[in-house]
Parts: sequence; structure tokens; C-alpha cells
Amino acid sequence: MKRLKLEELGRISVDQFKETNKIPVCILLDNVRSLHNVGSAFRTADAFRIEKLVLTGITGTPPHREIHKTALGATESVSWEYSESTLTAIQQLKATGYLIVLIEQTTESRPLQSFSIERDKKYCLLFGNEVNGVSDEAIELGDVALEIPQSGTKHSLNISVCVGIVAWEFFKKTR
Repeated sequence: MKRLKLEELGRISVDQFKETNKIPVCILLDNVRSLHNVGSAFRTADAFRIEKLVLTGITGTPPHREIHKTALGATESVSWEYSESTLTAIQQLKATGYLIVLIEQTTESRPLQSFSIERDKKYCLLFGNEVNGVSDEAIELGDVALEIPQSGTKHSLNISVCVGIVAWEFFKKTR
């Protein structure tokens, strides 16, 4: 066994990425504070061919040195848009046929692995603030809430880890 060199990985170019079919999923970051978490979401979106990122409220936007540090260039490949209002962004996504999937612990949330993902539907995965989670206003507009089952002493994961787990689950079931 040997480690593959970068040129042996067969990665596509940014231009090729922009032309490829994406999975019918977008990621909405609802007032995410950490620019490193934003950059990580871009990198994850690139890895799993997510359609786009929607950044709302206080969520930082490219170009920014701290986002670039973790995105490693994914801000160039992944489409993104910004909306000052999370509610406006959700309403626009719903109007274009997205099912709003809250990634949050709620009274009605279901385990991630039990959710039936259909290839012919469009999904918006909504992740909330690192301290306060998904905003109450966004929860009211959500179609379904999913959570990642955990069995340790903590009740949450870092948002970058959470985005990776959920995006992988949707990628596996929609490609």
C-alpha cells in the first residue's frame, strides 16, 4: 500500500465541477458564526457535489481569509448565495420545490438514518447557529427535522462534523 499523490487522485477541475450533475441538495447555514465552519461547509459541498450553499444572517461570505483557509478553494467551485433573512431564503427555496430539512433536535425530529431520501425530490439541509441551533422562525417553516443519534455525554456535534455526516447520507442515497 502507498499513499496516492495528488495527481493520481483523478480530481476534476473547477470548470468541470461546475458542469457536472449535482445531487438535488442545497445546504442553508442559518446564522453560523464561525468562518471556519462556513469554509468547511463549502469543502464538504464540493466533496459531495451539493447544488449550492445558502448563507443567511450573520453567516460570513466569501471572499474571506478564514473561510478560504478551510474551504481550500471550494468557494470557487460551489455555487452560493447570500440572504440577510433566513425566512426569505426558506420561502424562496420552498417556492422552487425544496423540502426544508432541519438538522436539529426537536420534539418531532427523527434519526437521520430512518429518513427515506427520494432521488426525485429536492432537499435543503438547514443547519443552525453553533450556540442557539436552528432559529425558532426557521423551525416553524421546516418540513421535517432530523438528528444524528448520539450516545455520549454531549448532546451536539460541531456543525462542520454534522454537515459532513448529513451530506454523506444524502449523497449515498441520491446519486
